[in-house]
Amino acid sequence: MSSLQRWVFITHPNVVIDAAVPVPRWPLSEEGRARMHAGLRQPWVTEVTAVHCSTEQKAIDGAAILAQHLGLAHTAHGALGENDRSATGFLPPREFERVADAFFAEPTVSVRGWERALDAQRRIVASVQAIDRSDMTQGTVAIVSHGAVGALLRCWLAEQPISRQWDQPANGGGHWFAFTLEPRALLSPWCAIDHHGR
Repeated sequence: MSSLQRWVFITHPNVVIDAAVPVPRWPLSEEGRARMHAGLRQPWVTEVTAVHCSTEQKAIDGAAILAQHLGLAHTAHGALGENDRSATGFLPPREFERVADAFFAEPTVSVRGWERALDAQRRIVASVQAIDRSDMTQGTVAIVSHGAVGALLRCWLAEQPISRQWDQPANGGGHWFAFTLEPRALLSPWCAIDHHGR
């Protein structure tokens, strides 16, 4: 890829929460699908020439909506997945938020068996860099993934310590930001996928 190439990172919107189903298999809800379709009106969508995502169903669902709209394939990468939370499985929302706070606050510690934030960040950055090396398209590269993934990537792009202050707004997901790798830079704050404007 050339320097100054633009990237857009998108978090999947709202999902079907089901404690009986493993979290990586949760699909987008009808609201989430509607918000992702609304996001197709973002002005940068027409510039997208490659779509990548994690292997979790909700990210695949979001990537498929974007890719099909553009007549592109989408490529799934396990390393773009959310931080590994399998040690606890599903947690009720309030408990989840407490553990997530600790995950970001103590990046060198495995909180309740979760993947360490530092390890997750290294994995995510390496995956993005691998996509950069292999993708020869000249337009905008889109990644559809998850909230903590985006927060950890934003910390790295901004060359700042891991902190939850870089996380997306807490309203069901469905946000995006733009960035470049060369130079390493954030080009936008978190923006709602279904609110339009550059």
